[in-house]
Amino acid sequence: MSDARFILAGVMGWPVAHTRSPAIHNHWIAHYGLKGAYVQLPVKPEQLEAALRGLPALGFAGCNVTVPHKVNSMKLMDELDPVARRMAAINTIVVMPDGRLKGFNNDGAGYIQSLRDAQPDWRGDAGPALVLGAGGAARAIAVALLDQGVPELRITNRTQERAEALANEFGERVKVVPWSERNAAMAGVSLLVNTTTQGMHGQPPLDVSLDELPRHALVSDAIYIPLETPLLAQAKARGHVAVNGLGMLLNQARPAFHAWFGVLPEITPELRAAVQATF
Repeated sequence: MSDARFILAGVMGWPVAHTRSPAIHNHWIAHYGLKGAYVQLPVKPEQLEAALRGLPALGFAGCNVTVPHKVNSMKLMDELDPVARRMAAINTIVVMPDGRLKGFNNDGAGYIQSLRDAQPDWRGDAGPALVLGAGGAARAIAVALLDQGVPELRITNRTQERAEALANEFGERVKVVPWSERNAAMAGVSLLVNTTTQGMHGQPPLDVSLDELPRHALVSDAIYIPLETPLLAQAKARGHVAVNGLGMLLNQARPAFHAWFGVLPEITPELRAAVQATF
């Protein structure tokens, strides 16, 4: 950095102790020899507005927001990036030079890059995609996949109303599949995405069969603890390229770090090792 300013950023959530973001950003701060810190900001929902309004006064360059603040913090922004507006949630806040708060959502771009890291010739228009789940991660991934030209996006969720709400908003390329038909819906897809919590550490495995999934399909899971979920283990056994959620986590962090610290950081084996050491 050209000036000697100490730059502060952090991650706001409730709870927030589980997040791996400090391991990522503090690794980069040290690697690039910057003056700054990335800290945990445990903020209760009822204190969210006061906390956000305090960022400029405290000298923060910005922060990430995680569960349960991704939707409510969006409503408190002075300006929204158009992609964040379509995703109806934010994960990154940048404090502008005049103190105004601008909200971004880098989750979708991080997800797409994680697919390209695993399969450099991946193309969105190669065929239909099936998304399991209809929460915030599903929404971000759906917007990103539609922007990448996916010809048909199939969404299935245990609560069908949530899937239908997404389909109604995003138009005719989005098709809702009843949860009971999730396995049959894999026929002909080029990408299968799990955005549910099933398969996460401490959760039951995802109840799916991959028998109908074409052999060339990419299989991805937004979960990164464990790095290999039962779904990904099942996919690897069938010969699929399997992508865990760590790549999405690392890639979404890059544009945020760039906005706050003025350096576009690289994802190195050392960074991956540092983050995995916290699992």
